[in-house]
Amino acid sequence: MDFATNPSDGTRIAYTVVGSGPPLLMVHGSLLTHTIWRTFGYVKALRPRRSLILPDMRGHGRSDKPHDVDAYRMDNIVGDLVAVLDEVGVDKADYWGYSYGARAGLTLAARAPERVNSLVAGGGSHGPQKGAFDRLFFPGCADVLATGGMDGFIDEWNRHRLFPVDPATRAVFSANDSDAMAAYFRASDAEPGLSDDTLRGLGVLSLFYVGSEDTTRRDDSRAAAALVPDSEFHLIDGFDHSTTPAAGDEVRRVVEPFLDRMSPSVT
Repeated sequence: MDFATNPSDGTRIAYTVVGSGPPLLMVHGSLLTHTIWRTFGYVKALRPRRSLILPDMRGHGRSDKPHDVDAYRMDNIVGDLVAVLDEVGVDKADYWGYSYGARAGLTLAARAPERVNSLVAGGGSHGPQKGAFDRLFFPGCADVLATGGMDGFIDEWNRHRLFPVDPATRAVFSANDSDAMAAYFRASDAEPGLSDDTLRGLGVLSLFYVGSEDTTRRDDSRAAAALVPDSEFHLIDGFDHSTTPAAGDEVRRVVEPFLDRMSPSVT
């Protein structure tokens, strides 16, 4: 993997680029890495027509893993994404993010719209994040990370899930630095999000999707899509927040036509 450095704090962000064609920046969700896009078939399907820019967000994968809560403020996350685009030499890219990646993409589109050609936001939320991880995983999850490590976190999460953690997700989660993730969770808990007016003024063509059983993000995604002008909204039938990324065929069926319209030369 290659590395880009955020000039504001020196954090190094790991990334890889595969494929050829118009650039598409793809950003994973919390506790995952760029490999999730490979695992569920997105890279194989898209790389013949797209240059895929696949970062590991700070605290994740091979990127630096600061333990300071302030390191995970959204200003720094946006700076990481801009640093990756700069390092790759891309002025403007289509963007696809899931969950954490969707929230980061909305913020990037709001603060640096000149860098975003179009936005795909899966299972995301633009609102305040207080208690979001407790609702997404289980109450007190940051404390469990800090005291019980990643194994303790996964065991407790399993007790609160409708479906058991799949082996691929367990493997990726287990590779995380639990202290970095606890800091990230706590920073997210203090994240104020983006105002409704900010989304109403978003000038980036956008598509939102969410699992029909994703009770944590379904309403948030629908609300965001209603605010962003001329956006699309799609439900991925039968999947919840953690299983929607694995629905690669179903997700690509709604996203790929949108991306093709954004860059017609790929068709």
